[in-house]
Amino acid sequence: MSKFFKTAVLAAAVLAVALATAWAVLALWYRLPFATLPRAALSGGFALLGVAVTAGLFRSHALRALTTFTLALAAVILWWSTLTPPEDGTWSPDVARQVTGEVQGDILTLTDVRNFTWETPDDYKVNWETRSYDLTALQTVDLFMSYWAGPQMAHMIVSFGFEDGEQIAWSVEVRRQEGGGFSPVADMFKSNTLVMIAADERDLVGTRTNARGEDVQLFRIGVSPDTGRALLLRYVAAANSLAARPQWYNSLTTNCTTVVMALIRTFAAEVPLDWRVLANGYLPEYAWEQGVLDQTRSVEELRALGSITPIAQAHGLTPDYSAVIREGVPSPAP
Repeated sequence: MSKFFKTAVLAAAVLAVALATAWAVLALWYRLPFATLPRAALSGGFALLGVAVTAGLFRSHALRALTTFTLALAAVILWWSTLTPPEDGTWSPDVARQVTGEVQGDILTLTDVRNFTWETPDDYKVNWETRSYDLTALQTVDLFMSYWAGPQMAHMIVSFGFEDGEQIAWSVEVRRQEGGGFSPVADMFKSNTLVMIAADERDLVGTRTNARGEDVQLFRIGVSPDTGRALLLRYVAAANSLAARPQWYNSLTTNCTTVVMALIRTFAAEVPLDWRVLANGYLPEYAWEQGVLDQTRSVEELRALGSITPIAQAHGLTPDYSAVIREGVPSPAP
């Protein structure tokens, strides 16, 4: 038993050192404010330290090796804790403004609603607006899943519909610097901040169906207007908080899906944790199991009926875009 215990402890120590080394190397590589060569030297140096410490665990000086590694790791963690999200930057135009909202009675006024006209992913007309909505007229909540990297990963957009047919779509996105891009790995290491975009559907959804040609699927959500209103107001509160205090984007823990799930849990406690929140391409299956999608059809049928990219491309980004893409997409029974 003693030998087994020692082996287990050694294996745990090796795994811990390996994981900590990998994290520190990537953190140094992505976030040190140096040129490529010194960054490579420092991150590579920590990798060599991790290898040396791992080898030392199998020798008599294991404790000394672990102590050295712990001190080095503590220094990296201390430096890491000093990195704070920037309030200002040379942001990409499409994420340059953070929407904010104000509620007076039943009227919600949103400032910096995005309403760009997209020709291509890089060719667009910039337009930011202030819009007002009567919360008593809120009727529907819809989910868009835009698949950009296979069936496992998608971008999630939630849209709120009103009696007059107007829609306001919300998206949690990476606030990239101008000329910058999205990297799932780099964005786990404080590379970019978070931004919440509220936009016209012809902008936020249309850029994905028409300008980018992504596989966008629409799912009608079966929730009451009161629940929809509660979720919309959580979005507004989160947006206002983000405008006052920037937050890092994290492609694993703070992304387009996890942020929304956190908002939902603030007023709906019974939302079970599920692996599909991370592999969010399968979120429609999760939503179906929770009973918020049409239960008379399978998820495969709902995906097929809700695949809106072909009809959006055939019809174009016209004023009736929101109505056209909903034709034939079933809603859950009341």
